[in-house]
Amino acid sequence: MISPSSIDQVFETARVEEVIGDFVQLKKSGSNFKGLSPFSDERTPSFMVSPVKQIWKDFSTGKGGTAVSFLMEHEHFTYPEAIRYLAKKYNIELEETEQTNEQKEKADERESLYLVSEFASKYFQNILHKTDQGKSIGLSYFKERGFTEETIKKFDLGYSLDEWQAFTDEALKKGYKLDYLEKTGLTIVKDEKRFDRFKGRVMFPIKSMSGRVLGFGGRILITDKKAAKYLNSPESDIYHKSKVLYGIYDAKQSIAKEDNCYLVEGYTDVIQFHQTGIKNVVSSSGTALTSEQIRLINRLTKNITVLFDGDAAGMRASLRGIDLILEQGMNVRVCTFPEGEDPDSFARQNTLEELHDYLAENAKDFIQFKASVLYEESKNDPIKKAETIRDIVNSISKIPDRIKKEVYIQECARIMDISESVLFSTLAQMDKKEFQEENKKYKTEQKTFEVIKQQPVKKVDVQYLMERKIIEILLLYGNKTEDFEDLVLKENDKGDLELEPVIQQARVFEKVFLDLQDDEMQFSNETFKTLYYTIIERLNQDADFELKTFINSVDQDMANEITTILMDDERYALDDWNRMDIYPKEKEHTVAQLVSETILSLRCFLIDQKVKEFQQETLKNKIDSNRNILEEVKDYSSLKMLLSRKLNRVL
Repeated sequence: MISPSSIDQVFETARVEEVIGDFVQLKKSGSNFKGLSPFSDERTPSFMVSPVKQIWKDFSTGKGGTAVSFLMEHEHFTYPEAIRYLAKKYNIELEETEQTNEQKEKADERESLYLVSEFASKYFQNILHKTDQGKSIGLSYFKERGFTEETIKKFDLGYSLDEWQAFTDEALKKGYKLDYLEKTGLTIVKDEKRFDRFKGRVMFPIKSMSGRVLGFGGRILITDKKAAKYLNSPESDIYHKSKVLYGIYDAKQSIAKEDNCYLVEGYTDVIQFHQTGIKNVVSSSGTALTSEQIRLINRLTKNITVLFDGDAAGMRASLRGIDLILEQGMNVRVCTFPEGEDPDSFARQNTLEELHDYLAENAKDFIQFKASVLYEESKNDPIKKAETIRDIVNSISKIPDRIKKEVYIQECARIMDISESVLFSTLAQMDKKEFQEENKKYKTEQKTFEVIKQQPVKKVDVQYLMERKIIEILLLYGNKTEDFEDLVLKENDKGDLELEPVIQQARVFEKVFLDLQDDEMQFSNETFKTLYYTIIERLNQDADFELKTFINSVDQDMANEITTILMDDERYALDDWNRMDIYPKEKEHTVAQLVSETILSLRCFLIDQKVKEFQQETLKNKIDSNRNILEEVKDYSSLKMLLSRKLNRVL
């Protein structure tokens, strides 16, 4: 269990924009930050982070909350795991008791898989550094590859003993269940027998963007034709190889800072680049590049530089990955190394400056690269040349941005010495074919046409908006003390009603509560009603009320509602109005003015409702018998007139 004081310290220290900035590329937008949603596949920003309010809102999915809730949503952390992650990030020492075996068993299955993987990583590291076999075989191999002690520890590299069940026995001894060892793929179970999957291999832990161990890659060190050189963890509830990139945890900040990501093929390529000094590099871990992996990079940057070794066959196979990157609307450059070299060997033999210079000088636009690879095979064959040009145009057709398409067509025409008109015609045919296929698919999936009655236009629910505004005021300013101009209703010498102003000092939540209570006003929306009483109770009990602490203390549905309310006013910033020469007016209300106007507006609305009720009742009965009702209507109308004057509104 983590002590309450430690949790409070984490909440006070963590900054939502810094935490989310590790996972999403955020751009300044007024006083807020915006970015692409990490929870949906989108190309225009709908994700907003407010440093002032210390909350975030994803308008594409409706999710929202604080730094802790983001980690729970994005990384599937439990609450304690999110607290531990933040404590590690901000170097906060947590006061907590160690988990017992019984507590480990009570953890949910997904969390148990994470715990087993974390234990395995530490076990393999311990074997590498503290056993004779680990030092003589595993550590020697890493040092032969040129890795320093610091690099080996940074990437948590390890070694699995060349014994059939050394790891499995140790894990069972420590209280981890065989079921979870099998589900993570660390142990192979056949009838009554158990085997360590990674027996006799050096270990590369594969981490999520937040640093959690998802699975492993293991390299065998002996020559065995029956055994695979590299072996990855099998698919599990926590490890999906198509959705993870090796090195993303250590590279994410550099990728966002450099606004570029180098994409390589192997584990050692990533590690060697890091050691040389280039840290914005990740690997697809030997698997074919997938859309999910590209979207992971897309959260951090729009620019990818794909690095290939000198193997022509490998380069040709990897061209398919470039089309996938283009489909995501990203910018692609390609760099190849001299024949016989790969990113690992080249980085080992060159200084940081030499490596930087080589990448800058040799990184080509994808069209130049494709042309250079394919043109050599087709330059003396007109038919093959035509196929090459069609292949390049096909790649251009994947780009969603029309301006980029046109620029690339012009570049292709120049490189391949062919007229632009022919290329534009070919592109149009490809686009039309793709449109027809999509349209055909849509029509197939479309339900039988039904005549639907035109729905009436939905009216604006004024009371809903007013109640929502009251909740927003309480959340943002509930604990503030303000000078309020109260209106006391009095009769003048002529017997007419007048509102006399009186200045009173009060906390915002007290003012709101007393005004609503005096007028016997009730919330019509049940969600707002629950929120209202929850907030009032917390403000009344806690003199040091903090918004982010409060949001973390309520259930997820209520947290989503709160962030929706608080961030809705900021939503216009996502549309980048200034770029279109539209400048929304900034709020200039004082807190006291905002509170008073909201309460007065709600009063006016409720008076209107009351008057309508009286009028309907009058129409049902004879006017002569309803003089009292008419008097009530007159009094309410007079009161509304006075309130409207106070609000500077014309009736």
